[in-house]
Amino acid sequence: MPGASSQTRQVKILNANWIPDAVGGDGRFEVQLITEDDQRFAVPASPASMTALVALAQANTVMMWDPEDGTLIIANIRGTMPWTVTEGT
Repeated sequence: MPGASSQTRQVKILNANWIPDAVGGDGRFEVQLITEDDQRFAVPASPASMTALVALAQANTVMMWDPEDGTLIIANIRGTMPWTVTEGT
């Protein structure tokens, strides 16, 4: 995949924990990413970024995690990248 490190793997499971704010604020989120090779990563996320992440996760996208620089790559937001297509599909 262009621009990604050799450690980049597809995300197969995406989970989130919400930690409430003691004074009634928005709280904070922690996202768990599990990649296709069963590696687990925890990443902090703001409530606003969670809104976008949930929308992207529900769309027909492909998510890739690059642990080298902590980047979540979202492909196929519009159109289809050739590297996301499996032969025969």
